[in-house]
Amino acid sequence: MTTGGTPVGPGRAGPDLSDMRFDDWVARWLPVSWGPYARLCRLDRPVGTWLTLLPALAALVQAADGLPTLWRLVVFSLGALLMRGVGCTFNDIFDRDFDHRVERTRFRPLTSGQLTLRAALWFAVAQLLVSATLLLAINATSRWLALALLPLVVIYPLCKRYTYWPQAVLGVAFNWGMLMAWSDTRDIVPWTAVAMWLGAVLWQIGYDAIYAYIDLRDDRMLGLKSVAMRFGDQGRAWIGGLYAATAALWTSAGWGMGMDWPYYLVMAVIAGHFVWQMRVFDVRHPERGLRLFRSNMQVGVLLIVAALAGTVLRPWL
Repeated sequence: MTTGGTPVGPGRAGPDLSDMRFDDWVARWLPVSWGPYARLCRLDRPVGTWLTLLPALAALVQAADGLPTLWRLVVFSLGALLMRGVGCTFNDIFDRDFDHRVERTRFRPLTSGQLTLRAALWFAVAQLLVSATLLLAINATSRWLALALLPLVVIYPLCKRYTYWPQAVLGVAFNWGMLMAWSDTRDIVPWTAVAMWLGAVLWQIGYDAIYAYIDLRDDRMLGLKSVAMRFGDQGRAWIGGLYAATAALWTSAGWGMGMDWPYYLVMAVIAGHFVWQMRVFDVRHPERGLRLFRSNMQVGVLLIVAALAGTVLRPWL
């Protein structure tokens, strides 16, 4: 099963859906021996890190009711980078016997033999040790929340073997920083913060479902599960419903926080972006998924803009 002019399945050709590129900045700028480690923690594919970080930055703005401190911005940015790397490393460790049989993941460092399992495990430990130093920079409540997050990050790759909802576990884990932003800033996590977080979880289930359709054929062959398999041909209705719930939760949470009217204007733009995604999305054309998945970085940026518009602009309104 190959692509790029060669057959993809019986008698058909299609686009190359591999998520590895070997002519990028990693290949050009990093020592050869570092490249597999950079790809293992996805430094070459920063979209996931941004999608983890941007909602947390928006939560920092809301929790601070304005601009957060530079120190918190640095700490939470490093936390998003490191924990996303840890999650990706464990994902590839658990999936190493599957990835070489999946079109999108067949060239990843561990499954393709560029790294040994031993090297990947030591790299995971090293990332966890560096992440642990960040615990010194946050308050006690946030430390407990950070420790509660770790099992979710580790078990996520196993969920696809037992449930159609592994993306829900991923959404819970990778938006956890939103809760920690409030706990570290105010030492409390109010219902409005939980509503924002739940909205982000549903948002991630939606955009990860779009991404999961790329792997749908391979997942069926391997006996793995995903929300794309659960949604089937009704993917647009399911994902559209998740996006609608996201917009509703973010809007109601903003009201509960006393956000000013520009916040709701940006929310309307986000809702419009969700509508555009659903117009483009088609379960029969999963190759569109990567473009739509990446477009959610714009939603993350808009979420920060909304938080700033609802807080920082208040003195001028």
